[in-house]
Amino acid sequence: MALRYDYYLFDFDGTVAETGEGIRRSVAYSLEKLGRPVPDKSVLDRFIGPPLHDSYMEYCGMTEAEAEHAIEVYRERYVDIGLYESELYPGIAMLLRALHRAGAHVAIASAKPQFMLERLAAHYGIDKYLDAIAGTGLGRHSADKQDLILRALPEGADLSRACMVGDRRYDIEAAKALGMTAVGADYGYSLPGELAGAGADAVFGDVRTMSAYLLGGEAPRGLFLSLEGSDGCGKSTQIALLKEYLLKRGFEVVLTREPGGCPISERIREVILSLDSKGMSDECEALLYAASRVEHVREVIEPALKCGKIVICDRFLDSSIAYQAYGRELGEGFVRQINEPATKRAFPELTLLLELNREESRRRMANGAPLDRLEIEQEDFFSRVRQGYDALAAANPGRIVRIDASRTIEQVFEAVRGAVERLL
Repeated sequence: MALRYDYYLFDFDGTVAETGEGIRRSVAYSLEKLGRPVPDKSVLDRFIGPPLHDSYMEYCGMTEAEAEHAIEVYRERYVDIGLYESELYPGIAMLLRALHRAGAHVAIASAKPQFMLERLAAHYGIDKYLDAIAGTGLGRHSADKQDLILRALPEGADLSRACMVGDRRYDIEAAKALGMTAVGADYGYSLPGELAGAGADAVFGDVRTMSAYLLGGEAPRGLFLSLEGSDGCGKSTQIALLKEYLLKRGFEVVLTREPGGCPISERIREVILSLDSKGMSDECEALLYAASRVEHVREVIEPALKCGKIVICDRFLDSSIAYQAYGRELGEGFVRQINEPATKRAFPELTLLLELNREESRRRMANGAPLDRLEIEQEDFFSRVRQGYDALAAANPGRIVRIDASRTIEQVFEAVRGAVERLL
């Protein structure tokens, strides 16, 4: 990937994260506690981004001393509550990851206090992508944005190869004064025309188009994760937990399943799993799975990956190898060949194999939904399936992570989370 710049700096509020809710509520809290009128949302929005001290003076008519006291009251609520009333903008985490993996210097330069920035970066898991964080000290009345930018850059950095991304004129003006490229994040808290008026070299209304620009014309590709294992191993529960975890860290997530995931593939699923399909030949079954998969990849998985999303799929090719190549004894070569139209377009970077012994699997399924055509197979079939998963895990230790699914939901998720964090 040919990056447009060597150094990428980001403001935080309104650029990396949508922090408005916590800031507005904490400003309102401070004004109420000080017996002052609370302005409407349009005024409270002006507190997002610039130094608080300046905003209290400009928008509430406070003296310097009054503004300093107001900040102390503001932090009574903000530090423990308001700080976390925020979320990363969709796509930001994937952009930071792509820049970091491409070898760029990635940093935050924000008027927010340093300890708050560090706490939020760790909370959202983006600290691993950052080379520097430059914030203010609690005792400072205001922040010099140029100084913050310079502190976020390594010594001797070529400023002509640096880019500052921000949602307010302060970010743009400081970057231009230093001879840097200035990119406006118009999806943040800027006023109409504010960023272009401040001299931004480019202005973007969403993270995706901004990402393509910053990365030299190519938006970051998403990640493909799959979960495998016997029925009853808890895949559905872990997938739901993983989705929630990733969403909180600013990733866009698509959940899907196989067979199925799109209208045509769901119809094929009904045919494959229905008890009315007893007597279906093993070759027909394998071909139906492959047909379902190629449509699923074309309609759901590939488009989501192109949009920079994380796809979490309940089963993929590994299931076909375990169940058809080993369970049906059709051979791995045949199964891989018929699935090539799908797998050449998309394949999981990480597969989580939830392992559960057959006895526990049967126990968990006893009180569940009626069994489908594959679930009523004989024990020797499931023994071969397990052999297939064992062979796949042994042959692909870098992709397939084996997880003991007999433990508690919380313990299993810790292992799932750890494997995904290592990938990210």
